[in-house]
Amino acid sequence: LSGFSVDAVCGPLVEGAFVALMVASELDVEFYYTERFERESDHLFPVEYRIPDAQRARVQGKRLAIVNDVVNAGSAVRGTLADLQTCGAEPVAIGTLLVLGEAAARYAAEKNIPLISIATLPNHLWTPMECPLCASGSPVENLAE
Repeated sequence: LSGFSVDAVCGPLVEGAFVALMVASELDVEFYYTERFERESDHLFPVEYRIPDAQRARVQGKRLAIVNDVVNAGSAVRGTLADLQTCGAEPVAIGTLLVLGEAAARYAAEKNIPLISIATLPNHLWTPMECPLCASGSPVENLAE
């Protein structure tokens, strides 16, 4: 990520914020984080990520790398990117230790933002309409019970 001339690194707090903090320290740039908020929604990504109020003005106009530990569907990266843009920041790269599947690469390409990772492994994600188990009527198991 050093080649992107970032002013800061931002990571989702309940995901890869500690990895983001280490990257910010290595790059000698500022560190920010987003907090996770669940919302009532029928959408595939019912979670939002927001920069805390006290930090929102500080990211304005800055070039940021979004860093997470593992990106699968990308909801934390998507939410972080959206809120950074709302704050007037310029996300210029996404960095992660591991990418699972192809959804993150498609999203990064769609946003024209480079996705940098150490490793990529296959993974299959389905929307509820595409899920083979949903289509067969298989009940969802709650393994916590």
